[in-house]
Amino acid sequence: LWDRVLDIDDALLWQLHQRLKRKSFRYLTEEARQRWRDVWGKARHLVASGPLLDPEVLTLGFARRFATYKRADLLLRQEERLLEMITDERRPVQIVFAGKAHPADDAGKRILQRIYKLSHDPRSAGRVAFVQDYEMHVARALFAGVDVWLNVPRVPKEASGTSGMKAALNLVPQLGTLDGWWAEGYTGDNGWMIPAAPDPADPDEWDWDHLFLLLENEVVPTYHDRGEDGIPRAWARIMKHALWIAGRDFTTDRMLRDYTNDYYVPAWAASLEGDDPPDR
Repeated sequence: LWDRVLDIDDALLWQLHQRLKRKSFRYLTEEARQRWRDVWGKARHLVASGPLLDPEVLTLGFARRFATYKRADLLLRQEERLLEMITDERRPVQIVFAGKAHPADDAGKRILQRIYKLSHDPRSAGRVAFVQDYEMHVARALFAGVDVWLNVPRVPKEASGTSGMKAALNLVPQLGTLDGWWAEGYTGDNGWMIPAAPDPADPDEWDWDHLFLLLENEVVPTYHDRGEDGIPRAWARIMKHALWIAGRDFTTDRMLRDYTNDYYVPAWAASLEGDDPPDR
């Protein structure tokens, strides 16, 4: 069944994604409108929450806990380079952030504050948004409405990275470090990976530079490589591979099969024979 994903028509796939993207952006705009009316009362908060996002622009998504090892601020390590990329007149990029820091995590709160400050900065031209009160409905909108999922934890800190799996099930490829699920799930066809840093004790500069190189030299050009019909066929292929791998290998169905076949059945068989369960 999942193999048939690769045969989906490129044009239909792209039309679906664009429809979901516009729907997600309308949701974010309506959320911002209600908050402006009921809570904020200040225009600067409204701009920072995403109403200036353009569904035609390549959109990166980063939404999760603002733990320091997840490095939500990796793109912000050189703001001028970031601003140059997101305000490019021909091929701009926009970024949507969402998430919360633990109340006791002061470093995580400082990262969140830095991103929120940039979302208010006129230099970003409204192309950096921070969606407040991250929860299931916001997550659903982001998983379906962005073009690339950023997942850049400091290796080997990531336990799983389930947000990237959920994004892939919404036809959104991941760009990330080889950690968590991406260490197993990356195939070369379903997204982009940041290679392992030569000095694992201090990977931040290496990962930051390679993140920008991938965006500038691979992600952005591929997104804008359109045929006469306006369809980015190379990009559509990556989207299909993202869905194919995530659906085939990274679902609860696979988890249950693995537990049953590799743990429960061997343990049950060993108990019937009076043996000790296998050491796994």
